[in-house]
Amino acid sequence: MSKRLLVHNSRVLSRTLGRRSSSSTLHSKAAPAVMNQGQSEMPECGHRPAAYEGSSYEQILKTRRDHLTPNLLAHFKKPLVIHTGHMQWLYDHEGRRYLDMFGGIVTVSVGHCHPKVNQALSEQTAKLWHTTNIYMHPKIHEYAERLVAKFPGKLKSVCFVNSGSEANDLAMLMARLHTGNQDILSFRNAYHGMSPYTMGLTAHSTWRFPLPGVNNGLVHVMNPDPYQGIWGGSACRDSPVQTTRDCQCREGCQAGDAYYNELEETFKYSLPRGKVAAMFAESIQGVGGTVQFPKGYLKRAAALVRANGGIFVADEVQTGFGRTGDHFWGFEGHDYVPDIVTMAKGIGNGFPLAAVVTTPEIAASLGQALHFNTYGGNPMASAVGIAVLDVIEEEQLQRNSLEVGTYFLKGLAELQQRFEIVGDVRGKGLMIGVELVGNREKRTPLATPHVLEIWEKCKDLGVLFGRGGLHGNVLSLRPPLCLSIGDVEFALETLEAAFKFHMSKGPRSWRNSHMMR
Repeated sequence: MSKRLLVHNSRVLSRTLGRRSSSSTLHSKAAPAVMNQGQSEMPECGHRPAAYEGSSYEQILKTRRDHLTPNLLAHFKKPLVIHTGHMQWLYDHEGRRYLDMFGGIVTVSVGHCHPKVNQALSEQTAKLWHTTNIYMHPKIHEYAERLVAKFPGKLKSVCFVNSGSEANDLAMLMARLHTGNQDILSFRNAYHGMSPYTMGLTAHSTWRFPLPGVNNGLVHVMNPDPYQGIWGGSACRDSPVQTTRDCQCREGCQAGDAYYNELEETFKYSLPRGKVAAMFAESIQGVGGTVQFPKGYLKRAAALVRANGGIFVADEVQTGFGRTGDHFWGFEGHDYVPDIVTMAKGIGNGFPLAAVVTTPEIAASLGQALHFNTYGGNPMASAVGIAVLDVIEEEQLQRNSLEVGTYFLKGLAELQQRFEIVGDVRGKGLMIGVELVGNREKRTPLATPHVLEIWEKCKDLGVLFGRGGLHGNVLSLRPPLCLSIGDVEFALETLEAAFKFHMSKGPRSWRNSHMMR
């Protein structure tokens, strides 16, 4: 692999490496389980985790089997017991160190156990943990002002909750109360939560329970996916990397137009005219495999929904707080302003915290009856939320996400040119997906055993990736925003080594058809 570090802009390199030298240097003894020939050493980190003193591995497995519900599925053949986290690093119970490229499912935004966030939480717990909002406490008011200042236009009212599912659940309620309408639209392949209310918005068969009423008043529309969808081209996405599909567009985006026409058809035939409550959209689909929409599509969709009496809801649970790099919120990259924004995950860097931000007019709908959230916006959560905003600003993490993420995407595009199993590379900032395919021309998903082998090999080499998409064949790259260029180099070399290892095990026909010279 070419050493991109040598040609990367020195100004970016010195800022991304130098600014975090203290958090990116590593105890050399805390090494990955296996080092591969051609793979460079892990970037260093000065953090020295305390020795693990908890239950044995066997006891943890037994407790999990006997006492935790079966929906708690662990990754990997031999599940990891994670003992300590520090910035972009995780340590297991045996002291092995891993580069965390999944960030607790896109939740750790500013870094594991960031000292400033830790300090804010510690100081608050020494003063006041909980009262509920029947009494006023200062932190929720301080945080509300800080948070809504990040939004454009009339998005100035916030209701704090505890999770993304709760936030989207509340947004559904507010949309129906405000408009007086029932029908809500979402995309096929969308994920908006797993509460009984939001399960209907989520459009993956793998995330659906066979319950009556789940789809009540909910319509799933065609997903405007430029890579796997019916239409797509080589210039559809707002990303440094485009699909390999041919594009005949001269003006505008033909694929975007075609998908929008399908949305209009849904309004013509499947909805009461002028009586829509809302449409929900992730700015980039997360669980669905980092799917990006054609440029301009969401802006047109929002206008269509509003023309039919509804409001538009931007789900920023994964894409918010600077993760996409060029903007603080993902919807800003689509050039529209939603009526409601939901957020969670990175808002609290792992602390249970979420929010719904909307206009005062829509927020007034909650005054029709009593509505209460016991823990929403409690003093501890509010203190953490303020600290997360401080760190993002002080450490320029949005800018880091853009620069390091763009560098990462271009490096992944180089791997795509060399390994035919890499069907698509997509995303922006540090919201990245790598789709693995069995046939690049047909875009068929790589078989699960092959995906798992690559995924496991990366773990053995010291890098933890997530997986997404309906078939689980999309590697999900959502690291803490403090990731450095050196970390990216290590992750790219790890992927290269895993791909080569996988190809070396297959039959000659497999190697010849899936590795490009």
